[in-house]
Amino acid sequence: MPQLTKIATRIALAVCCLLALHSQPVFTDAFPREEYAARRAAVIKQTGDALVIMQGTTERPGEQPFRQSNQFFYLTGVNEPRALLIIDGRSKTSTLFLNPRNERREKMMFGPGLFPGPEAAAATGIESVLARDEFKAKLTALAADNRVIYTPFRPEVLGEASAYDTIALARNTKIDEWDGRISREESFIAHLKAAAPGSEIKDIDPILDALRSVKSPREIVVIREATRITGLGIIEAMRDARPGMHEYELQADAEFVFKKYGSYGGSYFALIATGENTFYTHYHKDTAILRDGDLVQFDYAPDFKNYSSDVTRVFPANGKFSAWQREYYNIYLALYEALMTSIQVHKKPNDIIQQAVIKMDQIMSTYQFTDPKIKQAAVTFVDKYRHSRAKSLGHNVGMEVHDVASTSETLEPGQIFTIEPEMQIPELHLGIRLEDMLLITETGYENLSAFVPITIPEIERLMQKHGLSDALNH
Repeated sequence: MPQLTKIATRIALAVCCLLALHSQPVFTDAFPREEYAARRAAVIKQTGDALVIMQGTTERPGEQPFRQSNQFFYLTGVNEPRALLIIDGRSKTSTLFLNPRNERREKMMFGPGLFPGPEAAAATGIESVLARDEFKAKLTALAADNRVIYTPFRPEVLGEASAYDTIALARNTKIDEWDGRISREESFIAHLKAAAPGSEIKDIDPILDALRSVKSPREIVVIREATRITGLGIIEAMRDARPGMHEYELQADAEFVFKKYGSYGGSYFALIATGENTFYTHYHKDTAILRDGDLVQFDYAPDFKNYSSDVTRVFPANGKFSAWQREYYNIYLALYEALMTSIQVHKKPNDIIQQAVIKMDQIMSTYQFTDPKIKQAAVTFVDKYRHSRAKSLGHNVGMEVHDVASTSETLEPGQIFTIEPEMQIPELHLGIRLEDMLLITETGYENLSAFVPITIPEIERLMQKHGLSDALNH
């Protein structure tokens, strides 16, 4: 019987893996056509009778899955390489340009995609879908009266990146004396200027960023699901963790969950740090061995339907907090919650911070410290907020893990962001950082990741349960 149980368990795991791979979505159905149409209409409202012209990303080299760039996907939902889009503000219509049908590609890769014609127009909700080689003639005709043309200036963002990453890469590439290439966007702008010499070229990114900074109800549903998947991945890693494992083994736990629920992959590199590696905010070497007595910091989330999440939890490698770890963790958690519970809609972040500091001072006045190093770390933590003039509480999350910035000075409904303050003990080369996904609502905020264990009793109860490694090893 034990042998039969082992075989059954392995078969079940194999079936789950196969189902996860088989169910991997193509990401052309993240939202209904009406969502994308509303976004294009919002752009027209901002740009008037100008033209908005955008290019999608290219195919990937080698055996890499295709993922559309964020700005193009935001307006179209189209997941085809080298697509082009013209939004005509005067006629209030859009034209999509696609490569012609390639039956060999369909047979070799993933079956029928989108190609020019009425079927693609019906599928996307875009008024006209033409062949890509018709783009130049269409542009020339529309720009004949020297209308303003809006196009993205910022380098495109794909998966596992945020805008500042691609900006830095493009800048460093351009100034590299042994490289010197300009970005695709700069090249595209140059071609637009040549094709429409009488048109002024303006940047569409600020307009799209303002729209993206406030999430629609449908976007919130997708981000909520991305956060659920994130939390389940963290929970699986907590259940599995034990001394002697490598950091990358916990990454494997999360990635099983990500794929099981149809994610594209990770939305950033796994930040799994044990022991002294917790001192580094974005540590991602992922190769250290968990030791008995270590705290483990776990920060990893999926790229789900082109949207991200961002949640961090800390737990003991051996499943049980020591007395010292309890003192360190509990003061941090109390100060962290002082900040979170101070959040209010329509308030400026710095006003919220000052309210939080009042709560933090009260916590500090009654907390029973036994280690002066922990106390000094907590004092430094509170003083950082006391003297803060920050215009945000953390970073926005959406299509990018560090998403486009909010345009309003206050917290308004539909904004989604994380808080992730860090408390470090430099002498011991240790750090601690929690992170939650917060949605601003009409009445306050909702913690989308509240279900992920965060208190010591919750974490210790969870870590008594068996994890994926137990199933694989028996």
